[in-house]
Amino acid sequence: MTDLLFGVNVSPSAAPGADPVGDAAHAEELGFDFVSTSDHPCGTEPTHEVWTMLTWIAARTSRIGIATRVLGVPYRPPAVVAKMAATLDLLSGGRLVLGLGGGYSDDEFAAFGLGVPTPREKVEGLEDAIRIARGLWSEGDFTFEGRRYRTDRANIEPKPERHIPIWLGTYGPRALELTGRLADGWIPSYGFAPPDQATAMRDRVLAAARDAGRDPDALRLVYNVEVRVGGGGEKRPDIVAGSPQEVAAVLADLVRLGFTGFNFMPQGPDVRAQRELLATEVIPALRAG
Repeated sequence: MTDLLFGVNVSPSAAPGADPVGDAAHAEELGFDFVSTSDHPCGTEPTHEVWTMLTWIAARTSRIGIATRVLGVPYRPPAVVAKMAATLDLLSGGRLVLGLGGGYSDDEFAAFGLGVPTPREKVEGLEDAIRIARGLWSEGDFTFEGRRYRTDRANIEPKPERHIPIWLGTYGPRALELTGRLADGWIPSYGFAPPDQATAMRDRVLAAARDAGRDPDALRLVYNVEVRVGGGGEKRPDIVAGSPQEVAAVLADLVRLGFTGFNFMPQGPDVRAQRELLATEVIPALRAG
């Protein structure tokens, strides 16, 4: 299990005492492959905007990957996101994973005056966003007429120096097929896609990749998992919990389902200690297995 990727959530909290940059630096010290954070700019809880926060994290770290988990496409024009991504990837030394989603929080879209796309429109917008990013990253005078978004002889310079991976957080049949056709990775959440459902979803993604003439083994399948290592806490079906050995055993079962990476969302009052247990006890046990 040496090819597994391990990431860890960094909370966007801006509450007193929160230190997302310090949390990311700690994750880098522990050897995690990437940090990620979610995209919910609207709300009454004090939070940082995801892209600005991740840019600050990238500037204060040197090795660890930076991932959006996942950026809601309706919040920002896709062509602007493509430019933002090209810049952050270049300035960070090629560390960005651009996670995209069709958009989950309809209430947030409505509150910001963005309108609320239908489920079909969300998938159409997600496909447009991928095609626009790939086009702008590789072509000049890029013109594209999508179902939701368009460009007209658009240019961005400099182009990315590498292939920026795009991971999608998707669940419905059309969105899963889109993932297989166009994306570099799939990052579902354990709570929304538990193992008994994730298998069929995975099969749909991989079948779509094969049908599109792509190598399904080239897709990175990353499970977004809430985890609590050690005793205590409420038992919930959407959290992987137990001793380090028990957690590693559950994760090993998920690897056997085809997942090639994990993004951990540590639970409990001491998240720093949870990160350390994951890095020093759970991940080594999983790799050894």
